[in-house]
Amino acid sequence: MQAAVFKSPGQPLAIEEIEAPRLRPEGLIIEVKACGICGSDLHMAEVHDSSGGMQPLRAGAVMGHEFCGEIAEVGKGAKSDWQVGERVTALPYLACGHCYECLAGFGHRCPQARYTGMGGEAGAYAQYMQVGAAETLKLPSGVDYQFGALVEPLAVALHGVHAAQLQPGENVLVMGAGPIGIATAMWCKHFGAAHVVVSDMVPERLNIATRMGATHCINAGEENVISAYKSVASKRPDVIIECIGIPGTQQLAMDYAPAGARLVIVGVCMEPDSIVPVKALTKELQVNYVFMYRKQDFAITIDFLDRERIDPTPMITESIGFNEFPNAFESLKSDKTACKVLLKP
Repeated sequence: MQAAVFKSPGQPLAIEEIEAPRLRPEGLIIEVKACGICGSDLHMAEVHDSSGGMQPLRAGAVMGHEFCGEIAEVGKGAKSDWQVGERVTALPYLACGHCYECLAGFGHRCPQARYTGMGGEAGAYAQYMQVGAAETLKLPSGVDYQFGALVEPLAVALHGVHAAQLQPGENVLVMGAGPIGIATAMWCKHFGAAHVVVSDMVPERLNIATRMGATHCINAGEENVISAYKSVASKRPDVIIECIGIPGTQQLAMDYAPAGARLVIVGVCMEPDSIVPVKALTKELQVNYVFMYRKQDFAITIDFLDRERIDPTPMITESIGFNEFPNAFESLKSDKTACKVLLKP
């Protein structure tokens, strides 16, 4: 089968013929129909050592964890009635399926979990991949393959908004208009926030955020964020959701926040960072870190997509095949105007 194969840090991915995955008793083989490029993939392709908390990829690894497809084979031990040809997506890990964490919907915390497309289990930058039957969810007729590949990033954002305990009528600041920040704005608006303000330095992404539900946008490279925010909402935000993940942005969120505000840190910072705790302490801020999602977040996202309660179409910048994929992947390392690029093997 064809796949986009990692060679070494800084080198372009190579389209190669590799061995198809071998079916495990509890697994499913799916034919990949669409897979999104995630910012963490771009970062992993540049990692030389584990100093930033992420293990370097081995040569020959296949990335890709935002995917959907059709079932091609069903393992004999799969505990379900899965059928060949069913349209599905899956959480990007293979876990035991019966420990406490798995049963609670947090299979990524399972001691036996193998992450898909992150150096453990081969990912979806390929024609075929293996998923766990316990981690798989059906895609209803109302969710096409483009939307199916967006379920994972939309679930990340939904998990962050749940952690914020957002109440209808509250005002929100979303820091960062990457795919997760844009999806976060969409969910905040859906759940009744009054002002959903997104800050970023890339006008193209701010435009997408507006189309996805942001009520206002702030160009952080040209405006004072809090002054601009108060001109919109007449006060500082009740909730700040940080979706950038670079050194300094957590402190910036604390600086922006008023007393008693709730901060949710969604952005994955993989470098050493420092904060001034007294700033959060004296303001009595509630600071919540979130990671990945629950299986329920996937199920809710799929249901909302199927019933057209959310529409993430503006997030999709481009859909490409294998021939264009290595160049597109390299381009995204520096091009911040694109949002979500999908591989369609």
